[in-house]
Amino acid sequence: MTTPPADQPDQPQQAARPEDRWAGHRSGFACLVGRPNAGKSTLTNALVGEKVAITSSRPQTTRHTVRGIVHRPESQLVLVDTPGLHRPRTLLGQRLNDLVLATLAEVDVIALCLPADERTGPGDRWIASQLADVRRTPVVAVVTKTDKVDRGRLAERLLEVTAMGEEEGHRPFADVVPVSATGDFQVDAVAGVLSSHLPPGPPLYPEGELTDEPEAVMVAELVREAALEGVRDELPHSLAVVVDEMAPRLDEDGQPTGLLEVHVLLYVERDSQKGIVIGRGGSRLKEVGTRARTGIEALLGTRVHLDLRVKVAKDWQRDPRQLARLGF
Repeated sequence: MTTPPADQPDQPQQAARPEDRWAGHRSGFACLVGRPNAGKSTLTNALVGEKVAITSSRPQTTRHTVRGIVHRPESQLVLVDTPGLHRPRTLLGQRLNDLVLATLAEVDVIALCLPADERTGPGDRWIASQLADVRRTPVVAVVTKTDKVDRGRLAERLLEVTAMGEEEGHRPFADVVPVSATGDFQVDAVAGVLSSHLPPGPPLYPEGELTDEPEAVMVAELVREAALEGVRDELPHSLAVVVDEMAPRLDEDGQPTGLLEVHVLLYVERDSQKGIVIGRGGSRLKEVGTRARTGIEALLGTRVHLDLRVKVAKDWQRDPRQLARLGF
């Protein structure tokens, strides 16, 4: 290494600019869409590495957009998990569709989730036709649940999906990626492909933050997930959950006891559904509380006293006033 002549002062080093730290970094929003029960919430949780979206074998379990944040060295991918697009039969169904379509106009890339163990159906084609109107946003086809098929069937399904994107009235997919969220197959590959379509920019959220959902919303979703386990087909569409109150329990001197009081209301549309949720002698509601409390305590990092009440709001899915009161 040479030294400068004695009669010449050292040249001052140019200070690194803050923006140089994020040179080559990408950040933005990706929306996961697909018909109900296509594996969107499971994939969201797998990508984030934590549970930020409820999952269920019942269709249409997602009611709110849930943002899961994927931190990678070269990108920050913010996932927007939406309700499944479907042909609406109720006012609630129409509002959920409107929520999805409004989200599509605001994201940087769309991931269309298509199960590997099912053939392309009218519902898939209908969704693809809706995406054709979002012309400026790239669409990536994500073939989910690959652990449920063998290699031969997966190859056939990938060809089917590629062909669907080339049908009249549809848009060719920017990429087609197979994945198994439960089998941890190609999860990171999906994150990489979606991130490649994001614009350059610094992170949008602090390191370590996994979601921007309010705690009350996530608590309500955990209760609804627990309530949907093992119930009849009619209940998932008719069940709404709202957190009525969350507050620390205080002792006689007004000091915190370390226990959080959480009061939750579960709304159904008919008395018969109320009986399903509560169960004989309240046995089923007790199971729901036990299952939900475990997830809530893990989420909030504190002991919880969970109080569940079931109420009937007749035909709330078709009543604009009740929909607004329940947050839709």
